[in-house]
Amino acid sequence: MSDPFRLDGKVALITGGASGIGEASSRAFSQAGANVIIVDIDLAKAEALAESLPKASAHRCDITNEADVQQLFAKIHSLNILFNCAGIGLVGTVEETELADFQRLFRVNVEGTYLMTKAALPLLRKNRGSILNMGSVAGLVGVKRRFAYCATKGAVIAMTRQLAVDYPVEIRANCIAPGTVDSPFVEAYLEKYHKNEKDKVRVELNQRQPVGRLGRPEEIANLALYISSSSADFMSGSIVTIDGGWTAA
Repeated sequence: MSDPFRLDGKVALITGGASGIGEASSRAFSQAGANVIIVDIDLAKAEALAESLPKASAHRCDITNEADVQQLFAKIHSLNILFNCAGIGLVGTVEETELADFQRLFRVNVEGTYLMTKAALPLLRKNRGSILNMGSVAGLVGVKRRFAYCATKGAVIAMTRQLAVDYPVEIRANCIAPGTVDSPFVEAYLEKYHKNEKDKVRVELNQRQPVGRLGRPEEIANLALYISSSSADFMSGSIVTIDGGWTAA
């Protein structure tokens, strides 16, 4: 039986592609036959990953910098899949959130997605390509002390739906909304905010998902692979949760 989720002959660009969900997706897309363009702020890490994959290249790009993005796309001549996976988080209520931090989150999570999408669109339209954005359950429900993060992920979800409406036959645009995933993103959060109580907070994070555990990067990557494959050709404008039952509870 043939694998329905193959990406042979496809070119896939993954931002934040050198760590966490991005790294798992780079591996999954490569194993499915894609030529993977790993884009990350950490070039050394991206290069090390690219060297371990059969058809991959590494590029450093600050997705919040328009000149960086333009320089990146000057090197790319064909593209089938854009996975806007890069993102950052912040803990705080509206009263605890400084304007500079609020703006920083929007620059990375929203403006970065905008700049990459705008630059990729001419190439994607030639191939009826796929845009996959990284949302979050935080864009669908309120999460305590995540004011800025919720705002950015809500924006990403809205942008995804809007793209699907503007370009209904030229491209597909979809969004993944994960719950909490066991990744460097979470480890950085624990180190920054709960350095002296990591084990306690990690247990709480596991319990926040009704299934009783964190997600795994590979689980999100496999969903990303399906959405980006021709098997999901009828899917556009969808926001797909993969959250251990969080938004159902």
